[in-house]
Amino acid sequence: MTDKSSLEHIVERVVSQVLQSHLPQLREELVRRVAEELPQDEGATAASGASPGELLRSVALIQAGSTQKEILRALLDSASRYCGRTALFVIKSGAATGWQGRGFEENDALKDFPLNVSRGLAERVLEEHAPFTGQIIDMDPRFVDHFGSPASDTVLLLPLLLKDKVAALLYADAGLEAGRSLESAAVELLVVSTSAWLELSSLRKQAPRESMGGMERVEHPAPPPVQTVNTFNDPFAGHSPRHAMAAAAPASAPAVAEPDSPQAEVVSAAPSPHVDEAPPAPASGQISPDDADVHRKAQRFARLLVDEIKLYNQAKVTEGRKNKDLYDRLKEDIEKSRATYKKRYGNTVAADTDYFQVELVRSLAEDDVSIMGANFRH
Repeated sequence: MTDKSSLEHIVERVVSQVLQSHLPQLREELVRRVAEELPQDEGATAASGASPGELLRSVALIQAGSTQKEILRALLDSASRYCGRTALFVIKSGAATGWQGRGFEENDALKDFPLNVSRGLAERVLEEHAPFTGQIIDMDPRFVDHFGSPASDTVLLLPLLLKDKVAALLYADAGLEAGRSLESAAVELLVVSTSAWLELSSLRKQAPRESMGGMERVEHPAPPPVQTVNTFNDPFAGHSPRHAMAAAAPASAPAVAEPDSPQAEVVSAAPSPHVDEAPPAPASGQISPDDADVHRKAQRFARLLVDEIKLYNQAKVTEGRKNKDLYDRLKEDIEKSRATYKKRYGNTVAADTDYFQVELVRSLAEDDVSIMGANFRH
């Protein structure tokens, strides 16, 4: 009879393969659903400088995150392309405190900054669970005094919703310098995408453990531990503002981790469920866990970029494979994605292996490099 560990391994492998095989469809459905939820404002779309291609790359950067902190940092990095300043405020017990910011003169000063949510835009967003555009006068006066008014009075405040609860607020404005713009629709799309991706990635990581947990209940009739939803819908579970930590924690409770520490991760940073993502060992046969993790993330990011190319160029992919000139038809998309990949991993330990090039041949050309055409560089 197959022992328990073998059964667990089989179940985990099968569940991971199923999730991976459906990931492109899930990503396509996510983008479609996000687009449907956004308000259709033709005037705003025409005025916006956010092209569909650039927005897709921003969403891809968010989806490339393998931990919740990486996803949230990617949200801030991506949102900063469409506004002058942006900041994320954590909601805890009805209070909002700063987490990280981009574009401020003192980004570090945002950490643990207490934002008054009992008035103005913040109160309205929390009550209605919806984004609102307003004037800088509608924001907490202490925030304005500390960080200054933007060149344009218009500001945007959006809720980061997880399981229908507001986990955080994203603030955005045009910045202190004249000439910058606030592209509200683009920022809103990124926030909605982040909310959906945080929930999906949590489900993907929990699926193998829940499947194995079901097997344990068959072999051991004792009821399993109750799993609360707090760790699922709160990516800031490890974050408490310094000024509130002493009062909030019982004397016997362990110290609360800061948001940038490894202990602050809500869902453990387990390896991706891809069964074929083992990084190549160097000639010495030794590779550190940190380096191995960088290799896995680089490979996962390369796969995501190529999946994006395939998803939004299906007709070109079909014709290119048929005529063996795939690179010529997709050159612009391939080189933009290559530049994105190199910017992120070109100066890391993963640079020894060009995972993006490998993925182009493996996935786009179906392991036949001749399909890419004569102009494809090997």
